[in-house]
Amino acid sequence: MSIIDKVRNAMRSFLQIEPAQTAGITIMEQLDYLSNAAKNRIWYRGNAWELSQLYKQISTDRSMFWAAVPTRGMEIRKAHTGIPKLIVDVLTAVVMADMNDIKLPENISERWNKIAEENSFEVLITKAVTETLIIGDGAFKISLDSDISAQPIIEFYPGDRIELVRRRGRITEIIFRTVYSEQSGNFILNEHYGFGYVRYELMKGNSNVPLEILPQTAGLKDVEFDRSVMMAVPMMFYSSGTFEGRGRSLFDGGKSDSFDALDEAWSQWLYAVRQSRPMKFLPPNYTPKNPYTGEDMKPNPFDNIFVESSGIVSETTTQPRPELIQPQIPHESYLATYITALDLALQGIISPSTLGIDVKKLDNAEAQREKEKTTLYTRNKIVGVLQTVLPKLIQTVFDVIAVMNNEQPKEIEIEVPFGEYANPSFESQVETVGKGRTQGIMSIEAAVDELYGDTKDDDWKSTEVQRIKAQTGVETMSEPVFTEPA
Repeated sequence: MSIIDKVRNAMRSFLQIEPAQTAGITIMEQLDYLSNAAKNRIWYRGNAWELSQLYKQISTDRSMFWAAVPTRGMEIRKAHTGIPKLIVDVLTAVVMADMNDIKLPENISERWNKIAEENSFEVLITKAVTETLIIGDGAFKISLDSDISAQPIIEFYPGDRIELVRRRGRITEIIFRTVYSEQSGNFILNEHYGFGYVRYELMKGNSNVPLEILPQTAGLKDVEFDRSVMMAVPMMFYSSGTFEGRGRSLFDGGKSDSFDALDEAWSQWLYAVRQSRPMKFLPPNYTPKNPYTGEDMKPNPFDNIFVESSGIVSETTTQPRPELIQPQIPHESYLATYITALDLALQGIISPSTLGIDVKKLDNAEAQREKEKTTLYTRNKIVGVLQTVLPKLIQTVFDVIAVMNNEQPKEIEIEVPFGEYANPSFESQVETVGKGRTQGIMSIEAAVDELYGDTKDDDWKSTEVQRIKAQTGVETMSEPVFTEPA
């Protein structure tokens, strides 16, 4: 046996490795889906008083800004920046501003225009995008009610009012919940929308009650129809890593903590400004007096800050005199803290310049467009989902109409176009396209198409190409025809 083999055998007998023992790790979730949705909705509402109440009721770290309770006598003003609501509203506006007219076959275009007008379709989609960004997901519900409209009625329910039923990873049923508050208590109407059926269930507490109890539900009846049609369309932009099968809000994934830190930085700055107001040291005969009783007025931390002292006695006078001291505010440190907290809050969602936040005034147009890339990525994600969901929603509406008329649903070619976001200016486009033409790497047709895009139709572009060719001495002439003499 060689020396190496002897050393190897010796190591084997000396070194013994035991496998790791199976250990269970238990993590307690802070909130369930509905409670988390309520928290996100409070952040969107942007009321400081509501945020303070919220974080004092949920189980969280009491050292967080909104959960912390100040020591008596050392209370500070807790201010909210409103950034969460601004993020959602601006993203929704950016997406909806680029939504163009929906393209449908001519034979159904007029019918869809009536449906869209009665349902205020653009307003409905704006609400749906906003609610989905706040809550995480939601669903469109299509119903028929001849007492209200002869057209199908489209409604959107946010994620905290629906339940998604999945089978093998696919949605097979959507349950829409509506709460009715009556003197006898609260009732919950569960509308089960599945493939080929709609079923209704009225609950009071944990018990089923007849639909006839409430006038709002007395006329509802279960229906069955074509099993290929479900009169509901779900929508979500991001998948949740916490709640399986549900959507993720923009405020999840640690963003709530970032918003909390941002509010703390801003509130501390305000507190420093208030504490840095000029301080007056007044002799007793200079202190403010009550004009009616003559008694000394107590200092007020907001508008009457003074300290009673013996005053200042100088070499030139023996009479004490008041003194005014102005504290210094380290505004650069506060500004750096605020900008860092703001960057973390907006990171991965939206660019500061999109919100109108000027973080650097010397940026040129190109630098501003570079900063818009984060907004562009988020916008493209939302637009991509809408271009999938909206055609499916419109297809479902016409499937419902077909079922209502005892017809077979037909597939419709639907296109929901969106314009471009943060396009370069016309001047920069002319400069870029001009360089391509002078370098001989772009034809006149390609240059005109790139320059005008969808703003001009094909006929106009073709005429423009002919005009440019004529001006540059390029003429297209018909081929001469030679005939033999008779």
